Amino acid sequence: MYTRNGFSLIELMVVVAIMGIIAIVAYPSYLQYLQRTHRADVQAEMTNIAQIMESRRLANSSYLSTDTSRNNILSIYGSTTSPKQGGALYTLAFTSLTTSSWVLTATPISSSSQRNNGIICLNDQGQKFWAKGASGCSLSNTSNWNGR
Repeated sequence: MYTRNGFSLIELMVVVAIMGIIAIVAYPSYLQYLQRTHRADVQAEMTNIAQIMESRRLANSSYLSTDTSRNNILSIYGSTTSPKQGGALYTLAFTSLTTSSWVLTATPISSSSQRNNGIICLNDQGQKFWAKGASGCSLSNTSNWNGR
């Protein structure tokens, strides 16, 4: 007697079709997960910059450095983009920097995967702002980074 081993072509086609359907459903969720992760990474970097700024204020009684060439994001953070290495996703800049206050913004780079994700803002008072698709900051005591 002869016994058949293996799968029929129909069985293989059904498995491939099911895997294709799963991939179609899962891929958009994966892309959203990546966007949230990249946003969380830049928010962590912004928090690190805020700590550097607070250290500067404690040491100098001012957010500004006496060396005016050191009053930009490049001298404080070491880069104008986040992440520092690899494919840049956000441009970091101070939209306001005075002796007593600052506002730091992370703007998505238009050619990156974060392009329609909205501006992220943080200021010297710890106020945070992010909203999907936002093109400007609306910092307040109730604004936050979770988009609600």
